[in-house]
Amino acid sequence: MKNYEPVSLEGTTVPFIQSANIKSMTITGGADNLPGHIILSPQPLRCIQGSSCIKHIFHLFLLHLQTALLPVPIKKNMSFYKISCFLMACCITLLCPAQSPSFPILRSGKEYRNALRKNADNRLVELKSRIPGLVYDLRYATTNNFMHRRMYPGGTRYTFMRRPAAEALAAAQKELNLEGLGLKIFDAYRPYSVSQKFWELVKDERYVANPAKGSNHNRGTAVDLTLIDLKTQQELHMGTGFDNFTDTAHHSFTGLPPQVLKNRGRLRSVMERHGFGALDSEWWHYTYRTGTFDVLDLSFKQLSKRP
Repeated sequence: MKNYEPVSLEGTTVPFIQSANIKSMTITGGADNLPGHIILSPQPLRCIQGSSCIKHIFHLFLLHLQTALLPVPIKKNMSFYKISCFLMACCITLLCPAQSPSFPILRSGKEYRNALRKNADNRLVELKSRIPGLVYDLRYATTNNFMHRRMYPGGTRYTFMRRPAAEALAAAQKELNLEGLGLKIFDAYRPYSVSQKFWELVKDERYVANPAKGSNHNRGTAVDLTLIDLKTQQELHMGTGFDNFTDTAHHSFTGLPPQVLKNRGRLRSVMERHGFGALDSEWWHYTYRTGTFDVLDLSFKQLSKRP
């Protein structure tokens, strides 16, 4: 369907826009008794909850609720299609609520302390406190990232992972040190609210976690990192930089110099040997695979205060 006929509404506001996955909706002037046009973009119009409610909109509303719910008079010359489109928009509000997570999100220090009492492995450990020689380049505390703005407080100098993940990362660092190599960390624990902002810009689950599912960064089990030469402190060449959203960053991409492929393979082998799993689309991203942890939306300031 390529052509979209405007729906006329007289001075009607549309507070329900964010209730559905509508790419765009604009209001313009009109000449009818019902001025104002709602124009749906040609992007797929679907309910967040994935039901086939649009089909039901036409049947239920047109057959049963047309006159009861329409808040303004309908001109006799209004087309059946215009009426149905308006009713469809109304029904979106009722049947397609805004997307919300189906899992608990720990937001307060009290909730975090309660989780620690249940299981000591829930503790978020500051990585440098556990891993000697670890190097930080915390990109989201700077403007040098795909968002081009600070996502963490400026001057943030610490990052965290759950205790078992931090211990596994320490073991990987120890092994690499024997070869004159080390780890540089770009990001680890990430507050849930920051992931929401990422998703607003990049709605692509190959590169950004969908907040409806929560990110393993939010759970404190994911880490973004690379290898460095301990003597020079220089990063080993990995073919792309951090947060490169192209196929070249994928593990499956082999059109790279042999040394680059070797570097990626070295990072992956040591991480997998110590319990981490790779993300196919990002050579820098690894997730600790053991344990189940809650999503957190705790600030770095909250976590810097030892509970």
